[in-house]
Amino acid sequence: MRGPLVRSLHICASILLLLVLCMHESSGNVLGYSKSSALAERRADLLLPEISPNAAPQPFLPLLAPSPLTPFTNSTIPKLSGTCVLNFTALSNMMMVTSTDCMAAFAPVLANVVCCPQVEATLVILIGQSSKYTNTLALNGTLAAHCLSDFQQILVGQGANDSLSKICSIRSSNLTGGSCPVSDVSEFESTVETSNLLAACGKIDSVNECCQQVCQNAILDAARKLTEKAYSLLNLDGSHVFSDHTRINDCKSIVLRWLGSKLEPSRAKEVLRGISNCRINKVCPLKFPSMSHVIEGCGAAKSNQTACCSSVESYVSHLQRQSFVTNLQALNCAASLGVRLRKANITNNVYSQCRISLKDFSLQESGCLLPSLPSDVVFDQSAGVSFLCDLNDNIPAPWPATTQLPASSCNKTVKIPALPAVASGQRNFQRTGSNYAASLMASVALWILM
Repeated sequence: MRGPLVRSLHICASILLLLVLCMHESSGNVLGYSKSSALAERRADLLLPEISPNAAPQPFLPLLAPSPLTPFTNSTIPKLSGTCVLNFTALSNMMMVTSTDCMAAFAPVLANVVCCPQVEATLVILIGQSSKYTNTLALNGTLAAHCLSDFQQILVGQGANDSLSKICSIRSSNLTGGSCPVSDVSEFESTVETSNLLAACGKIDSVNECCQQVCQNAILDAARKLTEKAYSLLNLDGSHVFSDHTRINDCKSIVLRWLGSKLEPSRAKEVLRGISNCRINKVCPLKFPSMSHVIEGCGAAKSNQTACCSSVESYVSHLQRQSFVTNLQALNCAASLGVRLRKANITNNVYSQCRISLKDFSLQESGCLLPSLPSDVVFDQSAGVSFLCDLNDNIPAPWPATTQLPASSCNKTVKIPALPAVASGQRNFQRTGSNYAASLMASVALWILM
């Protein structure tokens, strides 16, 4: 009788000791963040599955939250409507790429260049592929709402940000035909010169398309032909077609979906992302706050270069917190800020004086410009998250010669490579690029935690 009692007391004492330790660690979380963070990291490391050198790592669900740089796979089961006609399974690989491009922590800072263009392209291809069975290139309002909800649920279940509708300004109406009078596939193909459209957009030159606009012009011509249908139905003069921008834009979506139905999905994505990048690279996505501090520090009456550069660097550091930008966007951002400063009577080249480079307009303490051509985020179970960075060197930001913005990026005098030539820019994880990729991920994680 005494033996079982002693063993029971030992068990109770052990449980009590564990409870005391847990309470102590819980109180320690309030007192010391660094200590609790280290403990959490050690626990997360203990939960990592053992991987043999020759075996590919398998996804796992962590029981404790890992450190920001610990790779893990989120695989929650989405709750679908059951009424959507889109075949998400047929594009499962593209859906996974979209989830990775819009990964929860990175989506806000990669929204403009990577995440949202990929989301838009995926939706276009999904509707285009479904038209093979539905014979329509648009969804009605009810189906559109269900399909958009299902689409987001699947992406979130694979680790994407749960606010994509807000981040990318996506509404269910984007999946409908809008004001375009044609959505039936047969009617589309009898209205548009499809052979010319496929010849122009079946394969695009990603480098020259933005300036030559071969595919974009073919899409515009097709959209105008569809728009003319609305005027012919109402017996109106078709001369107003060229000024009916809303209807033309809605018809452009129909044209893109038709291309998404005729091209192999990966080729369709290449075309759609290439076209969207032409639009993206035309403008600076950054928002410029008040420049009163810079104007005060660098005004014509001021001669203190140290104070001027301090105010410029402080201002640029705030811009860096917004998002990643491409190299061409950085050129536009440098021009936009320079024009604003010139209009404020700051005529001296403060970029040169303060050594401001193009990469200073993008997120990262060390500076990272994304390539002007489309790229995706890469997730590796062992190495984590990586994405292409361009221009590891310092290209000085060009100071504008006038108070007018340049007309077109096709006339830029600064030569910028479309793709990086360094090893760290490769899509696989090479030893030569591991240090840069690690510092890149660390900097982003620190920025998110601030």
